[in-house]
Order: sequence, then C-alpha cells, then structure tokens
Amino acid sequence: MRLRPAGYLLRPYTLDNVCWRCSVQLSFKKLPAKRTFAQTFGPVTPKQQPQLKANYFLSNKLLPQAQDGPTSKSYPASTVVDEAGMTTSTGAPPSTRANQDLPHRRRQAARRNSAEGSSSASASPSAASVNDNPMPPDASSVLTTASAKHPANSLRQQFSLLLSLSKPRLTVLVVLTAMAPYALYPVPAFLSPSIGLDTPSLSPLTLTFLTTGTALCSASANALNMLYEPAWDAKMTRTRNRPLVRGLLSERRALVFAIFAALCGVGGLYFGVNPTVAFLGAANIALYAGIYTPMKRVSWLNTWVGAIVGGIPPLMGWAAAAGESATGDGSFRELLFTSDAIGGWLLAALLFAWQFPHFMALSWPIREEYKAAGHKMLCWINPARNARVALRYSLLFLPLSVALCAVGVTEWSFAVTSLPVNLWLAREAVRFWQHEGFKGSARGLFWASVWHLPAVMVLALVQKKGMWGRVWRSIVGEPDLEDENDEDWIVDEVGETS
Repeated sequence: MRLRPAGYLLRPYTLDNVCWRCSVQLSFKKLPAKRTFAQTFGPVTPKQQPQLKANYFLSNKLLPQAQDGPTSKSYPASTVVDEAGMTTSTGAPPSTRANQDLPHRRRQAARRNSAEGSSSASASPSAASVNDNPMPPDASSVLTTASAKHPANSLRQQFSLLLSLSKPRLTVLVVLTAMAPYALYPVPAFLSPSIGLDTPSLSPLTLTFLTTGTALCSASANALNMLYEPAWDAKMTRTRNRPLVRGLLSERRALVFAIFAALCGVGGLYFGVNPTVAFLGAANIALYAGIYTPMKRVSWLNTWVGAIVGGIPPLMGWAAAAGESATGDGSFRELLFTSDAIGGWLLAALLFAWQFPHFMALSWPIREEYKAAGHKMLCWINPARNARVALRYSLLFLPLSVALCAVGVTEWSFAVTSLPVNLWLAREAVRFWQHEGFKGSARGLFWASVWHLPAVMVLALVQKKGMWGRVWRSIVGEPDLEDENDEDWIVDEVGETS
C-alpha cells in the first residue's frame, strides 16, 4: 500500500493534478534494463516527441478551463513560429496562443510586416499603387445606398434616387462656378439699388434664376449620361451602385426626369436671365450628353470635350451679370464678344484648365476599370502623356491669375495671394509627372485640385477690383467719382438712343 502525498484531501481530482501524476511516475519508475550488444551498436530509432494534453498546463482542475477547444485534444510539445514571429492558432497549446498577445511579440510582428511591405512595394510599383488610399466614393452611389433603406416607392426613396441621378456633387460645383463670375463682374456700382436704369446692378432674383436654371441643366445632362451607359457603369466599382445599374429606378422615369429638368432649366434661364445664358445652358446639355458621353468609347479626346463643358458655366455667370448692365439689345455678341467680356473668358479658361489635373489624377487609380469597361481614357492608353497633360495645364494657372489682375477683374494683390496655391498644385503635378501616378502622387494631385479651385475663387472674390475702396467710401460717406461718371455716360447713351 502506497502512501498518498500531502494535500490529497484538498484536491479531489487527483488524476488531473500535475503534482500527483509526477509523484506516481517517481514512485513506480523502473530502472532501465541492460542493453545488449546489438542494441548498443544497432541503428538508433528516432525518439518520438512526447505528446502533452491541454490539461497538463493547468495546475488544478478547479481553475478555469481554456476556451479554445476540448481538453481531450493533444498538442505537440514544441511550438512552431511562423515568419511573422507569431505562433499559429491551430495545433498550439493555450499557453503558446496566449504569448501572441505579449507586447514585445506584437512589436516584433509589426516591424517584420512593415519591412516586408516596404520591400514588396519597392519591388513592384504596380502593387504599391493598389494599396494607395482609394478615392472618395461617388455621391450618386452613396445616395443610392441610402435610398435602399427607405420603403419601396416611397417619396423619400424616389427623391433620393432622383437626386443621385443628378450627381449632386458635380451639380453643386457647376453652380458655384457660375455664381463666382456673376459676383466678379465689374458692375458700375457696388450693391447700389440702381444705376440710372430700372434694373439693379446685382439682382437677387436674377441670381436665383441663374443658380436654379444651371442646377437643373446640370441635373438633366447627368441623368442623360447615366441613361446612356448603365451597362458600362456596372463594370466599374465606382459606378456600379448607381440607381439605374441596380434597377431601383426605371429608365422611363429617369428619361422623364431628364427632359423635365432640361425644359425647366433652359426655360428659367431664358425668362429669368437672358436668352444668351439659356443658349449656353442648352449647349452644355447637348455637349455633355450628346458628344462627351458617347465619345468616351471612341477617342481619348473626350477629356477635352468634357473640359469645354466645364468651362461654359463661368461664361453663363458672366453673361448673366453683363445682361444686367447691358445698354444695347443684350445679344450674344454684346455680352460675350466685347472687350468687357475678356474677364469672363479668362474665368472660363481657368475652369477649362482645372479639369485636366483633376480628372487625370482621378482616373489614374481606376485606369484598369476604365479599360475593362471600354472607355478610351488617356490614363491607360498612354500614362506618360496623361501625366504630361496634367502638368501642362496645372502651370497655366500662374499666367491666368496675372491676366485676371491685368484686365481689371481683381486687384493686383490676387496675383500674390494666389501664388502659394498655384505653386502647390504645380508641385503636385510635377510629382505626378515624375512618378506617373505611383508613390501616392495621383492621390496628392487629386486632393490638391479639390482644394485649389475653391481657394482661388474665394481669393478672387475677396480681392475683386475696387470692392474694398467702394466699401470704405460708403462707410465714410465720400462720393465715388468713378460711379458718377459711369452713370452720366449711361444716361447720355440712353438719351442718344432714344
């Protein structure tokens, strides 16, 4: 009869106790038998690795059991460390898996992963470009996802779908580029109720018609664009969530919305602003939906047609403001083809040039999707030329800013204050040209273009020609001799024509 070790009464589950099992092994350990000559000099068989059960690592069964799996499963006594310095979760004991959470293990794994990532990025630039941060999602796709949460055929869902059909971000940008030239137009008086005529110099009603009509024209053009290419939008991750692609909106309803928006937009510009602006709005719809959209599958020159579409809204805002102070018949030639219209064409050129660095940087990360969808884009046809075009038009902002000062649209201080913003865009364009879009240069140029346009517009509005001088004279009560001369000249012209 063997003596039991002390503490046996306090440990009822002796078979699972490590101390008890060890004592049993020591008590009944047999001395090794003498080896024969054949066993000594014979081939040595490899010793099998001992197998330890999971409960070996528990000192008492009263302690909480591991939650990784059943306790009857056996594990090898040695643990295998992978390349990242972490033990694998399968086939490892609970104590080894617990070591994965040790701080020094996590730091070592992070250092190894970062080193491997940098080496793979330098070895394959194309793989590094895939890991770049993606561009912002399409606003139409975001609205379509939000509309799917509403009840089917509800008013909120239909409104969200129609709003996504109009590409709201692009529409807001178009409206802002039409409002800025309207405010920058050099009117004879600053916020005066009249200039000797019946119409005010800056009419809030005209501005309302201008913004509403421009927004409706843009919404119509974008809806027609989506109606033309739902099959190709389904092949691109950026556009596959649009309402027509997902079938949340019928093509008939989208066509009715596009026609209704076009009629209301052009009609509002014709009766609320002037026929010249209405013609420009209708021409923009025709260019975008009738020429640019189908041309995307024919030639890479479609980008230049799209840039013309982007340069028309500034002309619309300039012609709307010019019509307020026009002394003649207010024809197309008087509003846009005189020496006073040079400022409007410069602003249109500024928007025309801005399209290239913005779109070239936007299209480069998804160039393979454009190629798979069949769109002829310069980003995949000739990436080197794509970068050169972005750089070439980014450098145009420097002379354009000086030209706006020279023609009297802004003060000369605008050339100085806009210089840092223009140089920032030029620097990102140079990086985009050097790396051809790799190493984050495409993303840098894209965000530089996003912030560049509103910064330049705000600087131009703040430094409008003669604005602060008029404000100062209106505060101190000094007469504006220039405005008085302008009013006398207008009255003389009206008297001669009558």
